[in-house]
Amino acid sequence: MTVQVQDVQDFMKVVEGRRSVRSYEPADISKEVLKEILETATLAPSSSNMQPWRFLVAHDKESKSKLESAVLDFNKQRVAEASVGIVVLGDLKGYEKAEDIYSQAVKAGYMTEEFKAQFVQNSLNLYGSLPQDKLKEIALVDGGLVSMQLMLAARAKGYDTLPMGGYDPVKLKELFGISDQYVPVMVIALGKAAQEGRPTTRLPIDKVTFWNSMA
Repeated sequence: MTVQVQDVQDFMKVVEGRRSVRSYEPADISKEVLKEILETATLAPSSSNMQPWRFLVAHDKESKSKLESAVLDFNKQRVAEASVGIVVLGDLKGYEKAEDIYSQAVKAGYMTEEFKAQFVQNSLNLYGSLPQDKLKEIALVDGGLVSMQLMLAARAKGYDTLPMGGYDPVKLKELFGISDQYVPVMVIALGKAAQEGRPTTRLPIDKVTFWNSMA
């Protein structure tokens, strides 16, 4: 597929326009729009395409109130004002969905049944043998990838976001009945900005890039 200049310009507009917004207008967002944003987010890459991300969406008043009580004090107002709060989780047993994932690939014509059977067995053997710490590491990396894509997808649809690490993971899991199968990655506030996020600067690329060696 040929990428058009306009496509590049539109992409750069989304990337450069994303800000961490800390104040939101009172505005509702439908489940349909949220599902579109989440579906776009899940186009992110993941280890062996196991897609271990899971989304806990605090969409109604009661669930938003619970989420507000799980975040640290400086984030409470942000959750309260946002249209929705999304908890991104990593599923430590996500690899158990290998059959479903690769069956979809067969249905789409991307692989044969023979290859599917091989991929499924290889995935179960590999991930099933990994220690919990390694599975958690993979889930956190993949969860970070899908979180970034979620925020860009939201921006492309005219919404703003704030990624938050300031929450109590123990309290979060207790309030929402999250089992130890899932590891919290981050909380994302999503809505319409009442105040534009402040612009920030980045280190020059030469300060953060090493060519061929770090010696």
